[in-house]
Amino acid sequence: MRNNQFLSGLKAGLSIAIGYFPIALTFGLLAKTAGLSIIEATAMSIFVYAGAAQYISLSLIAAAVDPLLIVLNTFIVNIRHFLMTASLNEKMQPEKKWIKSIYAFGITDESFSVLATTVKGKISTAFAFGVTLIAYGSWVSFTAIGHIIGANLPTFLQAAMSIALYAMFVGLLVPSMKGNRKVIMLAALGAAIHCFFYFTGTLSTGWAILVATLASSIIVELIYSKKRKAAEVMYMRKEEL
Repeated sequence: MRNNQFLSGLKAGLSIAIGYFPIALTFGLLAKTAGLSIIEATAMSIFVYAGAAQYISLSLIAAAVDPLLIVLNTFIVNIRHFLMTASLNEKMQPEKKWIKSIYAFGITDESFSVLATTVKGKISTAFAFGVTLIAYGSWVSFTAIGHIIGANLPTFLQAAMSIALYAMFVGLLVPSMKGNRKVIMLAALGAAIHCFFYFTGTLSTGWAILVATLASSIIVELIYSKKRKAAEVMYMRKEEL
C-alpha cells in the first residue's frame, strides 16, 4: 500500500520535476558565472532548496553582501513556507514529528500546490515523500548539470550571462503585475525605498533590500487593510438603511 502511494506521489510530482528543469539549469549556470564552484552551487540547492531565495542570494553574493544579511533576506523571502506547511499539516495523516520535518523540508510553492489539490481527504506520508523527493532530486541534479554547462561556455558568454539574472527577475515580476494593483504597488514602493537607500548611501545593499522588502510589504498591507475596513463599514451602513 505504501509503495503504491509512493509511486503515485512520484507520478504526481513528475510535472514539477520537468518544470524545474530549465529553472534549476539556469540557476546552476548563473551560479558558475557568479563565481560559485559546482560543490557550492549544488550544496545551496541541497540545503536551501528555494528557487527565488537562491536567485536572490546569487545577486547578493555577487555584490559581496555580508553572509548574515543573505541569510536574513532568504528568511524573509521564504517566510511564506510557515503558512504553507501549517495549512498542509491539517491534510496530512498523523505521523511522528521527525518524519513530518523531513518531507516538510521539501515543500515548495509547486509541491504544496500538488499536495493540496491532487488528493481528496487525508494525504499519506508515502505520497508526500514521493512528490517532494522527485522534485527535490530534479532541482539538485539540474543545478549541477547547469553548472557544468556554464563551466564549458566561453568566458565572454559566462560574463554576459550575469545579465540574465536580472532579466529573469523582470520576467517573473511583469506577468504577476498584470491586473494586480497590489503587486504593482509592492514593486513600485519596494523599488522606490531601495533606490532611496542606494543613492543616499544610507544602507548597504543587503540591508537596503531587506528593509525595502519589509517596509513595502507592511505599508501596502496596512493600506489594503484600511480599504477593507472602510468597505466593511460602508456595507454595514447599507445594511442598516
